[in-house]
Amino acid sequence: MLRDRRGVAAVEFALVAPLLLALFFLTIEFSQAIDADKKVGRMASMAADLITQQNGSTNQADVDAILEIGEAILQPYNRSAPTLTATAIQISNDATPIATVAWSRELSGDVSSAGPAPGLPVTTVPTNLMIKGSFLIRVQAHLDYKPILTWTAQQKASIGLAATFSSLSMNETYYLRPRMSPAITCSDCNP
Repeated sequence: MLRDRRGVAAVEFALVAPLLLALFFLTIEFSQAIDADKKVGRMASMAADLITQQNGSTNQADVDAILEIGEAILQPYNRSAPTLTATAIQISNDATPIATVAWSRELSGDVSSAGPAPGLPVTTVPTNLMIKGSFLIRVQAHLDYKPILTWTAQQKASIGLAATFSSLSMNETYYLRPRMSPAITCSDCNP
């Protein structure tokens, strides 16, 4: 019996197959995570680009529609809902410029709402964009990426090793200047 080698290939396959399958599924998950991260950047970029193309003024319905288009970029990924926040930032003409919120809208899942209140200071503007009297549109995109290996349709809590990798935070921020006018107003964005 010791010389009989007919089952060696089957035993070797049984030892190697779980490792190969694990590597295969991890490769798929890793590539989906990279794709989702790129789409988060595209959501923010596209929304900022469309808002800055408005000619001097916009309204709540238009901004919300643009943010919804941004959210659609993420498809077919649908395990968690992204949050998109568009904020118009006015920079003062002071000797030391101060950035404040002019108006803001936020889309979280399917719910649109007012973002940060007008007049609040904005401390996250890069120093090279703090130009006296200028106007910026900032769009922030956020997604809690849920790996397919840990996600359940009923949203049950993961346990064990799956709970360790239950969510990856993906964020992107874009600052753009208006293209058609020096500023973009929105009379009903922050009721």
